[in-house]
Amino acid sequence: MKTPEQIIVAPIITEKSMRGVAEKKYTFKVAKNANKIEIAKAVEEKFEGNKVVKVNIVNVRGVARRRNYRTPIGHTSAWKKAVVTLTQDSKGIEFFESMQ
Repeated sequence: MKTPEQIIVAPIITEKSMRGVAEKKYTFKVAKNANKIEIAKAVEEKFEGNKVVKVNIVNVRGVARRRNYRTPIGHTSAWKKAVVTLTQDSKGIEFFESMQ
């Protein structure tokens, strides 16, 4: 069984993801092989006192990059993003709350 630290890789801090904090929606970079049930359990274990209502997952494709005009095109690595919605009576995640 995977630990919550193996499933939740990093929080995503962007303008768009920070707009969802008011609605108790938090965005994380997660392991590529994690599913919605594992992500929900990991968030509930790692951030105690929170109950997950819904998890949305997006597979983010790698972006084509090239160094100069001679080199062939390469790609950045693909990754998975999860948007976790908490219940309204949950206390929230302090890391995201301190960013606002």
